[in-house]
Amino acid sequence: MKEKILVTGGAGYIGSHTCLELLNEGYEVVVVDNLSNASRESLARVEKLTGKTLSFYEVDIMDRAGLADVFHKEKNIAAVVHFAAKKAVGESVENPLEYYQNNITGSLCLCEMMLEHGVSRIVFSSSSTVYGSPETVPVQENARIGATNPYGHSKVMMEQVLMDTGKVNDWDVVILRYFNPVGAHDSGEIGEDPEYPFNLLPYVSQVAAGLREQVAIFGDDYETPDGTCIRDYIHVVDLAKAHVRSLDKILQKPQGLLVYNLGAGRGYSVKEMVEAFRRISGLEIKAVIEPRRSGDVPVSVGDPSKANKDLEWIAEHDLDDMVSSTWKWQTKYPRGYR
Repeated sequence: MKEKILVTGGAGYIGSHTCLELLNEGYEVVVVDNLSNASRESLARVEKLTGKTLSFYEVDIMDRAGLADVFHKEKNIAAVVHFAAKKAVGESVENPLEYYQNNITGSLCLCEMMLEHGVSRIVFSSSSTVYGSPETVPVQENARIGATNPYGHSKVMMEQVLMDTGKVNDWDVVILRYFNPVGAHDSGEIGEDPEYPFNLLPYVSQVAAGLREQVAIFGDDYETPDGTCIRDYIHVVDLAKAHVRSLDKILQKPQGLLVYNLGAGRGYSVKEMVEAFRRISGLEIKAVIEPRRSGDVPVSVGDPSKANKDLEWIAEHDLDDMVSSTWKWQTKYPRGYR
């Protein structure tokens, strides 16, 4: 058995896939999740798929006493993978205080517990939204930071907290700036399970499954080839494996601060994604054009070459893998874990 890893938000979409990869690689996994946007069932399936068990605590990271109890009970935590956060751009624009309270206050509580218990390694779930509307594409890690919405601002703030805290306390900090995670595990047993989807692919999937009437495309007048926003999509399994590689790296020897873009390095427009889903599902998916959404940027595509080199990691799944695995999960479990 390898080292013990604490995974906050481990029952969620990316968290559950990462727990699966960690268990497969022989790590001991401890999950903290308040289940506000996740299901305990996801972890039961992770255990079934891997044939291994993990420890689970239903605790909110803003609950200092509850979090302290986890650190007291679970001795020798080698590192933390921190996913626990609210994550929808549109919702953050409507409820900024809720986002700052959860994403900042909760993360500060976690950092304080790490300091108190001598845990000095953390892999942080950041986002490409920290770049805002990038000046050059594909965007590199040294690009100007310029978030355009409260969700992005909360990630920028936490990156700075970790940089400052890590520097003075000799922490190993890995900041992973995701582009757009999509897809599901090859088994179709775990996937993205939003009751109300804020992201494109699960929304298209629910329309295809007949759970929703139509897909809303927010704006078709951007300066892009077909007028719709372009994003860099990355398969969730590739994303999960990058977290394992990051942990491997900082557990082998001290690294200080590491920052990586995680994406495929290739962009697809909203219309292209809808068309790909039509092709793979064989269904006619109704899509309507609506006004632009506040906080969206026209093009967001990352340069993952630094992660490719340093982590010896590459996004292996292509667009068809992303769409077909999403559709497999959706058809197998039309209402997700419910």
